[in-house]
This record gives sequence, structure tokens and C-alpha cells, in this order.
Amino acid sequence: MRSRSPLVNRLALVIGAIVLTAMVSMSTTLAVSNSIEGNATAINLAGALRMGAFQLIARAATEDNQTGHSADRERIAEYQNRLQDASILRSVPKTADHPLARQYQQVITAWTNELRPALEQHEVGTPITAVMVLAVEDYIAEVDSLVTMLEQRTEARIDLLHLIQVISMVFSILVVIALFFDLKARVLNPLRKLVNIANAVRDQDFTHKASMAGSDELSQLGLAFDQMTSELALTYYELEGKAREKTEELEISHQALQVMHSANRGLFVNHDLCSGAIPMLQELELLLGIGPIRLFLHDKESSEPVQAITTATDKRPFYCRDHNCNACLVTPEVYDEMPLENSDGRRLLLPIRTPGQLLGTLEVWYPAEKGMSATARRLLETLTDQLATAIFLERQITEEQQMTLAEERTVIARELHDSLAQSLSYLKMQVTRLRRLNITGDQKPVHDDILEELSTGLNSAYRQLRELLATFRLKLDTPDLATALRKTIDEFSERLGKPVGFEYNLPPQTLSPNEEIHTLQIIREGLANAVKHADATDISVKVLFESPQVRASIRDNGKGLLGGGQPLNHYGLVIMQDRARTLGGKVKVDNRDEGGVEVALTFVPKSRNLIPTESSTA
Repeated sequence: MRSRSPLVNRLALVIGAIVLTAMVSMSTTLAVSNSIEGNATAINLAGALRMGAFQLIARAATEDNQTGHSADRERIAEYQNRLQDASILRSVPKTADHPLARQYQQVITAWTNELRPALEQHEVGTPITAVMVLAVEDYIAEVDSLVTMLEQRTEARIDLLHLIQVISMVFSILVVIALFFDLKARVLNPLRKLVNIANAVRDQDFTHKASMAGSDELSQLGLAFDQMTSELALTYYELEGKAREKTEELEISHQALQVMHSANRGLFVNHDLCSGAIPMLQELELLLGIGPIRLFLHDKESSEPVQAITTATDKRPFYCRDHNCNACLVTPEVYDEMPLENSDGRRLLLPIRTPGQLLGTLEVWYPAEKGMSATARRLLETLTDQLATAIFLERQITEEQQMTLAEERTVIARELHDSLAQSLSYLKMQVTRLRRLNITGDQKPVHDDILEELSTGLNSAYRQLRELLATFRLKLDTPDLATALRKTIDEFSERLGKPVGFEYNLPPQTLSPNEEIHTLQIIREGLANAVKHADATDISVKVLFESPQVRASIRDNGKGLLGGGQPLNHYGLVIMQDRARTLGGKVKVDNRDEGGVEVALTFVPKSRNLIPTESSTA
């Protein structure tokens, strides 16, 4: 299977080169060794041929003639065998054109054509002739040349063997050196870089890069290290940023909790939702980077939530009851830049609730690009819990005050009915008895006037008592001014014979219980006057909140006031004026240009805050 690892391939190539060099060196050495095997023997044998040639001549000259011929022939045959010895033949190349082969052939030719015939033709025991000496010298010269060529060929093969070994050694050394530099460049240096990067990462320094080019494992490892350090740097900086953000969030959360704790005391002790909550909410806006914040309260008598407070508005809110307070007012330029629907803002609605009861909703606007952090949301949820507790406690206190007041009214109504009402009824009966007396004389007109004044006063007092008792009973069954007014309108609509117009826009809990009683009583008095004395056919009632004051008006199309003043023996307008002074306002009674009378009550509620700051009594 082919390796896919460049580094392994490179190492395999180097090792293969070394192994191949070794194999080539060994094979060539073996071949050269084989080629010169027997050359030494051949050289020795060839050198011995010279001595043998001289011995043949010497023996031919010194042997006995009787026995020398046979011995001489044996020596020639033996010498022939030695000349054609296998060692010599193995050392001579087989190719005929090789110089050594030609030289050997010349030796054979000299032996065959010159020396051997001379030896065979010489008489044994006779002196050596000049021809024989010349033949031997020629033969010996050829043999010397053969020996010399054998020696040279052997030395050349040995030199070739040395050269091959030197080349193999040099090539191996070069391969090893190349391997060393390659390993240094491609293994040691990259490893050193990777170790330095690892040490730098340990010291939280992610700027070091391997920047290795190539496709081997270490280059890929260097690329992986670069990616790893980049990702580690990004992760580290992200974690560092998150830690910084969390630290900032914790600091902001701590400051926000301090703000809420500081405002919490004032919210519960002073019972002032507007002045107590707005500064706290504005500080939270600065800390959390949100806003504006609005608070809506849910009222059982209103189908829609009623806005109670806001931290920023360019116009005085409808519900504002303190025109000396500018805590929530901002310039139109600042308001336009706030994150609202028209300026790329998002809204978060948080319920203000107690178990089983929804008291209101906290509306929080925040920039769309920034978003709302989980910490800010938890803080706002904590804030809603505080607001829910404060609003619930104040509502509970208000309801307890109203229940206590209702009980007091019930007691007063019963006492009035059992005492003052019976006394007035008794006095009316006595006046009736006086009318039945037949009084004559000059004092009769005086007595009649006195009786008339007594009757008018008693009737007015009795009517006022009935209205007061009706008011107490009505308020007992209806815990809010709007419902009480609607029942009153229904009552006087029946007495008038046609519906009485009614318009009402007071926010819930605008008036204290005491203010509600006086307002209701003044309206009932105005309606009673319109129905009983004005002979009106069209009556309308308006109770409007014109921040910061309340305006209540009763209009009719009756005959109006004669002379524009209080009728004789009628004290209703005086009582209304007295009630208006109790409210800190005034009642104005005027004839209308188009006919009829308008009774207008205006006053500023004493409870300027949504949660009353003090209890009131009727």
C-alpha cells in the first residue's frame, strides 16, 4: 500500500537511497571480486611459464640423449598443460578483441610456432642454438607482457573496487548529510517552533505563528497549531470580554440593587409611588442603558390599563397632579432619540403581580441593537416584585380605610335615622298641628310667616337628611366614585323622566374617600336642585380631570336663578360652597346664556400621588 505521509515518504526515500547504494556497492564489489578471482594464481602461473621455458631449454641441453627424448616430450606436454591451465584461461577474457586475449593468443602463437618447434627439433644433450635462444627470448617477452597485462588488469579491477567503495561512501555521506539538513529544516526547526508556540500559549501569548509551508505532517501540524492559537486567542479574548462584561454586569447589578434598596424604604414608608419610583427608575435606566420605563396599573373598574408613571415624556402626563414636579419631563429632541417604536426600540412587558392577582404592567423600552441582558431582566423582575408588594399593601390599606369609613358611615346613617330624622319628623308634625289651629287677629300674618319659614326650613333639613342618608347607603354598596355617580344618574334619570347626560374620565384612585364623598354630595345637590326647582327637561353631568385639577359640572335648561343669587329659605348652595371649601376648591353657580344653570366645582386633589400619602375621613 502506498504511504500518504510525505515525511514517511521522504524518510523511506533516504533509507532506500542508502540501501540501494549499499546494495550497488556490494554487488559491484562482488562482481569485481569475482572478476579478479584467480588472477593471482594466473599471474603466478604466467610468471612460472618464464622459468619453465628456461628449464625446458636447460634440460634439452643437459639431458642424456638415450633417455632425454621421452622425458623432454613429457616436459613439453606438461608445459603445454601449464600454459593452458584453467586459472590462466579464466583470467583471460573470452572476447577475442580484448588486448589481454590477444596477448595470450600471441603467447600461444609464440609457443606453438617458435619455442615448441625449436624444442622438438633440438637434439637432446646438444648445446642450445641461437635460434632457440631467440625463440625463448621472444616467448619470454610475450609472457612478460601477458603477466604485466594480468597485473594491470587486476590492479585496475582493484582500483575500480576502491573507486566504487569511495563513491558509495561519499554518496552515503551526502545522503546522510542531506537527511540531517532535511530533518533539521523539516523536523527539528518546526518542532522547535511548535515548542516555542506551546510555551507562548502557556504564558497566554497567542501572537506566535508557525507559518510552515508544505504538505507534510509537521506542516499540517504547524497549520493546526496556527489555527489552534487563533481559535484560542479568539476564545480567550471572548472569555476575557465575557468575564469583563460579567464583572460590569455584577457591578451594575450591585449598584442597581443599592438604588432599589435605597428607594424601597421611601416607597414603603412614604407611600409615594410617583416621587419614589421615578428617581429610582431613572437611575436604573442610566445603569442598565434602557428606558423610558412606564408603569401601568390594572383597575377592576377599567377595561384598559391606566398609565401611572413614566420616566420620560415631552408633555406633561394626563394623570399628573403636581405641576410643580418636572421629574419625567424631557425636551422633544431627547425624547425623539429614545428607543421607542419610531426610533428602533424594543419593548419588554413585565407583569406586576401577587399570587392570584395582576396589579399592573411594567413597560420597559431598550435599544434594539443592544438588546436586554439577562442580568438586567432579572433586576427588572426584582423591581416588579417590589412594586407589586408596595402597590398591593397600599391598595389593601386603602380598602381597609374605605371599609372603615363605610362602617362609620353606616353607623352615622343609623344614628341620624334613629335620632335626627325622627326629631325632624316630630317637628314637621308639630308644624302641621300649628297650621290646623284657627289663629285670628292682628298677629295672624306674623304667625303664618313664621309657620311658613319653619315648614320650609324643616322640609329643607329633612330633604338634606334624606340625601345624606342616601349618600351613605349608596357609598356603602359602591366602593368607587364612578359607580356611585352612575347609580345617582340612574336615580335622577327616573325622577326626571329622561336620561341624564353623563361624562366621566377620572383615572382610578384619583380622589381620596373624603373627596369622593364631597364630590358625590355636591353633584347630588346640583341634580336635586335641577330636578326639583329648575323645572329642567335636559340635564348633563361632567366629571373631568384637567390635570392637575378635577372639574365637575351640572348643567340644565331650566328657568335659572332669579337675580342670579341664592333663593330665600334654600340653603343647598351654601352647603355646596362649604363642601367645596373642605375640598380646597370652589363652586360657581351661574345662569347660562342659552338658559338654565351651570354648577361648576373645581378643586385640586390633596392626594397628588396615585397611592395616597395620608388617610382621610368623611
